[in-house]
Amino acid sequence: MLNKMSSMLDFGSQIHQERPFLRQLAMKLTKHVDDAEDLIQETLFKALKNQDKYQPETNLKGWLYTIMKNTFINQYRKKKFQNTYSDDSENQYITTSMEASRSDEADHPAEHSYVLQQINTVEKAYLDAFMMYFNGYKYEEISDILNIPLGTVKSRIFLARKKMMEKLKDHRYE
Repeated sequence: MLNKMSSMLDFGSQIHQERPFLRQLAMKLTKHVDDAEDLIQETLFKALKNQDKYQPETNLKGWLYTIMKNTFINQYRKKKFQNTYSDDSENQYITTSMEASRSDEADHPAEHSYVLQQINTVEKAYLDAFMMYFNGYKYEEISDILNIPLGTVKSRIFLARKKMMEKLKDHRYE
């Protein structure tokens, strides 16, 4: 029992030494200090919980990176499923004011529902990349997070736009 506790403390110390690396990665993924800290805490918790799955003498940073990336992706998918998006950009006021001036267009509940229904029929792989781009992620970040080549990210975003435009062609205002 004492040996196991000592091993856990040693492992905790090892992963704690990687905190600056995790902070840098978390900030790159989340863009917010509070969200980054939450992601770091969740990553450290999962690492400690799954210590038995770590192979000593292998790349600890790589293992922690994988845990963090997967945690971030799962959180992103959960938020996407809940349809909770926030606009934290500097242009939020402009976006909000433009939407308010078009209250008779897509803001009508039936119209809005139809638009969302049509968008959600686009294949998940395309929609994931598109929504990340829409929410401000750069192509390179999307490539890293989804673990797909940069060209694939660009083509998925292009195809998502194309598919959405096709599905909504009868509902666009010229």
